[in-house]
Amino acid sequence: MSAGLRRFTQAAGGPAAAGSVTPGAATATTATATTAPPVERCDMCGVTLSERHGHVVELDKRRLVCACRACYLLFTRPGAAGGRYRAVPDRYLRDAAHPLSAADWDSLGVPVGTAFFFTNSALGRVVGCYPSPGGATECDLTLGAWDELAGTHPLLRAAEPDVEAVFVADREAIVVPIDACYALVGAVRLHWRGLDGGDEVRRRLAAFVDDLRTRSRELEA
Repeated sequence: MSAGLRRFTQAAGGPAAAGSVTPGAATATTATATTAPPVERCDMCGVTLSERHGHVVELDKRRLVCACRACYLLFTRPGAAGGRYRAVPDRYLRDAAHPLSAADWDSLGVPVGTAFFFTNSALGRVVGCYPSPGGATECDLTLGAWDELAGTHPLLRAAEPDVEAVFVADREAIVVPIDACYALVGAVRLHWRGLDGGDEVRRRLAAFVDDLRTRSRELEA
């Protein structure tokens, strides 16, 4: 995993934690020193960022970088910067007309019920990952089965390479920005307890899926 994605999976559950930070100066209020909250900055121009900001994929290094609005917009056009960077879109899509069946999911050979899938253009194939206490764990995806499902499930073909993913939880599939997936990975890694993750991880996963449902719109035919 690249340094950028490793930083992302260690985050405290939100996109803002993915970028570089500048530690604040420690100040002694009593006998214990405190540290000011970290300042989020654009990884491209250094301007201070708000808590919610955009992300850009640096394709050759396979990493996510935080971007201010001005820098983000530079890379929304296809081929910008010679195709080295791509802005992560802010769209969420579902397809109620073509749900995944239990047999569909089993055909992929994914060992868990929650995972995300994206096309890695450098590898030229779909990659499957799932959140775990160790970060984003890649699964051995049965690509032939994926291609067959994509032929009958348009949503599986809708995600833009590198910057969007098909997120699946209990066979419910939604196209989401790739940074949202790694935000979840960071939250799972931070809050995992015991063998099965614990109540906090289950609560955060349920809230994450609810948020995706609220944001998503139907895939156009």
